[in-house]
Amino acid sequence: MTVTIKGRGIVPGHAEGEALVSHETISGWGGIDPATGTVIERRHPLFGVCFTGKVLVFPGAKGSSGWSGFFQSTRLYGTAPLAMVIGKLSTKSALGAVVTRVPTLSELDADPLDVVRTGDWVVVDADRGLLTVGEQR
Repeated sequence: MTVTIKGRGIVPGHAEGEALVSHETISGWGGIDPATGTVIERRHPLFGVCFTGKVLVFPGAKGSSGWSGFFQSTRLYGTAPLAMVIGKLSTKSALGAVVTRVPTLSELDADPLDVVRTGDWVVVDADRGLLTVGEQR
């Protein structure tokens, strides 16, 4: 069974892959290691988990304006997520998505954290503003 929800494309493009879901905001500066694409914030539920090659689904950014720079570094290192689905868009997360240059959706008709589970196969069509969620592969 698949579910499709409508959202707003923030960065255009199309990507599909396995979802990695965080129910907590992610800190860029000090919260991720851009060289490895790994969450390094010790108290974060995804501590030690790599988001490289995954569709990162998360509620939003936390921390300083350095957030976008750290996510841009993941693009430069080749460790960026395939795409991002952001529950609540902020200037930090929007700029981070733009400089990371991965398809990004936000402002969805349904809370993506209620719809997507880690391991689900998702299709991010930011050109059309659609998120399609399939069952785990």
